[in-house]
Amino acid sequence: MAEHPSFTLAGLLAVGGTAGYIRTRSTPSLVAGLGLGASYAFAGYLIKGNKDYGTELALGNSIFLLGSAIPRVVKTKGRAPVPLGLAAAGALATYYYQKKVREFRYGV
Repeated sequence: MAEHPSFTLAGLLAVGGTAGYIRTRSTPSLVAGLGLGASYAFAGYLIKGNKDYGTELALGNSIFLLGSAIPRVVKTKGRAPVPLGLAAAGALATYYYQKKVREFRYGV
């Protein structure tokens, strides 16, 4: 079940990055959306196959997503919905996957 958030975020980020590129011709949006989406998809694949480092990769992706959204939220003073959505998704995914990493490592 831990792979579902990874696959969901992979799809959302890929679609969002593509939409950002189509709307504003933002190449960084396209590269970040497809790159992070592919990384989340790979993490989901690893988690689903019960392979090593799947949850750790998903946690790293989540921290990266949150870290890249915070400056955009600060820059827009919290008025733009896209950075707020990215920050919320990153925060929730970070919380979820840090919990999963702790469960797998320490049995907590």
